[in-house]
Amino acid sequence: MPSLKEVRLRIASVKNTRQITNAMKLVSASKFRKAQRSIISTRPYAQKLRELLGNLAASSGEMAFPFSESRPDERILLVGISSNKGLCGAFNSNVIKAVKKEAEEQFGKQLASGSLQIMGVGRHVSDFFFKKGFPFAGRYDHLVARVSYEAAAVFADELMERWKKGEFNHIWLIYNQFKNAATQIITVEPFLPLSGTPEKKTGKLVEYLYLPNRSEVLEDLVIQTLRMQIYKALLDSFAAEQGARMTAMMKATDNASEMLKDLQLQYNKARQAAITREIIEIVSGANALGGK
Repeated sequence: MPSLKEVRLRIASVKNTRQITNAMKLVSASKFRKAQRSIISTRPYAQKLRELLGNLAASSGEMAFPFSESRPDERILLVGISSNKGLCGAFNSNVIKAVKKEAEEQFGKQLASGSLQIMGVGRHVSDFFFKKGFPFAGRYDHLVARVSYEAAAVFADELMERWKKGEFNHIWLIYNQFKNAATQIITVEPFLPLSGTPEKKTGKLVEYLYLPNRSEVLEDLVIQTLRMQIYKALLDSFAAEQGARMTAMMKATDNASEMLKDLQLQYNKARQAAITREIIEIVSGANALGGK
């Protein structure tokens, strides 16, 4: 049985750990509420942009649609979005596993031929694939340090420009989609080219008046939609990260409380044993003296 001193030290250590995990839980809860409001308010706007783009695509007939050019299944870019920090359960490892699975299974042929690259958004996914020697297209960890539409738009513009130049033929986003505080859904979605130009609607077509002209309006709308897709993915990932961290720290705090109960019981038993031992020693000493 451990000594009283050892048990006291363990109790103090667990109490300190519980204070830290509880503080992290409270901080994550505050960030989570803000992130949740942001993603919930952004989703309808992103969805309406897609719907409007679908309407315009349907009414544009056979007109060439910006960023929808069909290209060979090579020069693949996988953009993995993780976090810069840890202590958020399986949040980061799930993204890493998903990116690795896509690279090795879905695009194994391209990976073997050197026609696939991975881009990291977030320290964990960037560090993993860079250190493992995967073909690496760069890291953009600053995007998840502080999520903003301006930074997301700049990143989206860079991806569009590199796609235009033919550096990449197909770009995919892989990230944790936020569902609730305890649930994140790994999402693998195409970014470029626009797939199916998006969801052309059937039924009665709406005639639009384009100013200054149809091609400029379509291109501006497509660019805005793609920028919003990146921004929404970053918001989804950030909300999922805070929810995962809040849940992980809540479980850690609860586990620390349970451990403290066990340690306190262990301490009481050790203390009782020490007192009993002292009493026995005193009685034995008294008996020895009395025997003389």
